[in-house]
Amino acid sequence: MRFSFRKRRTEPAAPRMNRWRDPQGEKAVTQVGRIRTARRKVAVRLVVLLAGVAIVGWLITVAVTYSSRMVRELFEIHTITVEGVHHLDKQKVIELAQVKQGMPLHQVVPTALEEQIESHPWVKEAQVSRVPFHELKIAVIERKPAAVVRAASQNFLSDEEGHVLTKLGQADDDTFPLVTGVDLDGLLKGTDVVRRSIVSGIELARVIGQTFEGRLRVQAESQTNLVALIQGVRFRFGEESVEEQWERFQRVKPTLKSLNFDGAGRGVSEVDLRYDNRIIVREGGG
Repeated sequence: MRFSFRKRRTEPAAPRMNRWRDPQGEKAVTQVGRIRTARRKVAVRLVVLLAGVAIVGWLITVAVTYSSRMVRELFEIHTITVEGVHHLDKQKVIELAQVKQGMPLHQVVPTALEEQIESHPWVKEAQVSRVPFHELKIAVIERKPAAVVRAASQNFLSDEEGHVLTKLGQADDDTFPLVTGVDLDGLLKGTDVVRRSIVSGIELARVIGQTFEGRLRVQAESQTNLVALIQGVRFRFGEESVEEQWERFQRVKPTLKSLNFDGAGRGVSEVDLRYDNRIIVREGGG
C-alpha cells in the first residue's frame, strides 16, 4: 500500500468575506454622513454670513453716525436774521418761529415757520428762507395801524383790513380815526361783518381827511348808514360809493354859506348825503 506525501497546492489568501454584512445599511450610513456633512457646511456658511452682515451693519452705523455729525456741523444755524419789524421785537419773531442757533439748517421747514410767525396779530406776511450754509433769514411784513376801534368802552388798535392788532383798554391814540358802534364779540372773533364796517369807516376817514383836518369819528353800526363827525358837523352816508357821495358834497359846498367847521356847533350841524342827486342840510345844534 503506497502513501503519497505530496503537498497540496494551497490557494492564495483572499480577503475574508463577511457574509453577514448588509449593503443597504452601509448605504444608509453613508447617506446620513453626507447629510450631516452638508448640514455642517450650511451652518458654517450661515455663521459666516451672519458675521459678515453684523460687520457691515456696524460699519454702516459708524459711517452714518459720523456723517450725520459732519452734516449737522456743516449745516447748523449760526445766524438768524430778522427783517421788516417795526412794532415787533426781533427776538419775539424768533420765538414765534421756534428756532435757535445750533439747529440743523436742512431740517427747517420754511412753510411751517411762516405759519407760526403769521399767527401773531401784527404779522401780515412772513417769508422764511435758508441761506447756505449757516443762516436762516426771516422777512416780515407787519400790519399797519389805521384806526382806533371802540367797543363796549374799550379801545382796540386795528389795521386797514379790520384786524385787531392790540388792545388799548382805556388808552387812546388821536392820530388815528375813531370807529365806534361795532360789536365787541364780533370784533374779537374777527367776523366779516365787523371787519367790513371797520374798513368802511377807515375808507370814509381817508376820503374826508383829504378835505378837512382833525380827528374823524365814524359811527359804523351799519355799512349802509355810516355817520362821520368832524369839527362839530355830522355827515351821513348811504349805500352809494363814499367817494361819489363826497364828490357831490364838494360840488355844492361853496353854496353852503352857513357851513362852518369851528367845532362850536354853530351853523350847519348835519349834512345828509344818503339820497341820489340831492343833499339835505340841517342847521342848528340838533
